[in-house]
Amino acid sequence: MPIPDIANYYLFARTIRAGSINAASRELELPKSTISRRLSQLEEEQGVRLMHRGRTGLKLTDVGDAFLVHCDSLVEASELAQQVTQRLLDKPRGRVNLSAPYAISQSLLVQILPEFMTLYPEVQLNLMVTNRPVGLVEENVDLALRVRTHIEDSSLIARPISQAPSTLYVAPKLAREMIIDTPQDLQKLPNLSLHYTSGRYRYQLTHKTTGEQRSVSFQPRLITDDMIVLREAAIAGQGVVALPNYLCQQAVNEGQLEAVLPSWELAIGIMHMTYPHRRGLKPAVRVLIDFLAEKLPEVAERSF
Repeated sequence: MPIPDIANYYLFARTIRAGSINAASRELELPKSTISRRLSQLEEEQGVRLMHRGRTGLKLTDVGDAFLVHCDSLVEASELAQQVTQRLLDKPRGRVNLSAPYAISQSLLVQILPEFMTLYPEVQLNLMVTNRPVGLVEENVDLALRVRTHIEDSSLIARPISQAPSTLYVAPKLAREMIIDTPQDLQKLPNLSLHYTSGRYRYQLTHKTTGEQRSVSFQPRLITDDMIVLREAAIAGQGVVALPNYLCQQAVNEGQLEAVLPSWELAIGIMHMTYPHRRGLKPAVRVLIDFLAEKLPEVAERSF
């Protein structure tokens, strides 16, 4: 038995309830010729006449009257199905896969995600914490937080959140042991660093007043993708490290770290959200995007 064209059943019921093809055309915003052709096709498929067409409108045959009962059920079922998806669109619920680097997760998200969970109790958050680049489409990630010195050009939607400046930090006791007046003085100290795939480790510095640029190469004593480990190693006096301000401000306030070369600055990172597309986002993803766009700059700026 061939699969029936359910759309024809739907059109049949809606047309009969409208009273005429003209009325159905207006209600459904379909050409009259399309409706008429579809109704004829339905009768051909059923092998019987379902209605008579006259100047006064449509008149059902006995078979058509019985047939309409079941077609009405299809219309009702389709409307109920639409209500299910509409309720889903109206109220945020379900699972959201969020990816973030360790530093953002442990220093910023930890401050705000509990509030989001209170506001949206039916949203389930799956926070994937990793420093590696995540393929959003390939790994079914709804939203990723990233920090880059520039937002890469790609098919993804990128929404900037805040600047994320970094600074060179050192423990006060290490700073007292070595005078650091120029960028080249950094080579006299042990250095701690994130992992660079290029294998070339250097600080790119720009003078805040003159705009002069310096590139300082170094060989790290500690290499890791975990910024927390780098921060703690710096606090313990193991070397100089370049880290985001939001990650180190508390240590600075408590006298555990201090900035070096304040007249020079590192390239400023841009904290941003990326997601695959704008249209068709689940309500839970939309509200999380809006929430992070509002809250993350606040907590990040408090740490600058």
